Amino acid sequence: MSDKKLVDLSHTITDGLITYKGLPAPIMCDFLSREASKKHYAEGTSFHIGKIEMVANTGTYIDSPFHRFAEGQDISELPLEKLADLDAVKVKVMVPRGRAVGPEVFGARWLGGKAVLIQTGWSKHWGTDQYFEGHSYLTEDAAAHLVGQGVTLVGIDSYNIDDTDDGRRPVHTMLLGAGIPIVEHMCNLDLLPFDELRFSAVPVKVKGMGTFPVRAYARW
Repeated sequence: MSDKKLVDLSHTITDGLITYKGLPAPIMCDFLSREASKKHYAEGTSFHIGKIEMVANTGTYIDSPFHRFAEGQDISELPLEKLADLDAVKVKVMVPRGRAVGPEVFGARWLGGKAVLIQTGWSKHWGTDQYFEGHSYLTEDAAAHLVGQGVTLVGIDSYNIDDTDDGRRPVHTMLLGAGIPIVEHMCNLDLLPFDELRFSAVPVKVKGMGTFPVRAYARW
């Protein structure tokens, strides 16, 4: 039996779920119910086809450069080398530290070529009104540090990787401008070790979208 461990780092998307304040919740329903499908198949055979209407920024999702830049790669153009089976490390933000997460949290460790998963603990507020207010975020200097080190991807278990009071969105601008995808609204980072992780967050291959939900997970 394999001793490899897998941890799901994604929130479950449900009908009516509010991920981001001001954006509509998904609407989930039957396109073809099991009962209605029976007339199409043999006795005792039925199928279900669901229908979902949602904005792309729902649940745990990934940002591609197109989310911020019109000329950037969209979701369909992200190479799997930036999404799947990435060498990864976890960085834990120690509390109390305030909302802003600066470059000092990364210490002297070299992060080049890695997916950096930032555990702030904010995911504990998921599903509550608190989740939308006063979240932890990266500073512009922290983003510059990650870009300078050449990280592959950055993930965070918070409401937004940027300070939502800053309309410039400097962290999105710097990371996505450098071609570094961002995964937001993660969870269960407390279950991960700090090193020797493999991380994946692969969206559906949709053309013309800058964001899309992922099933993010780590193994070691």
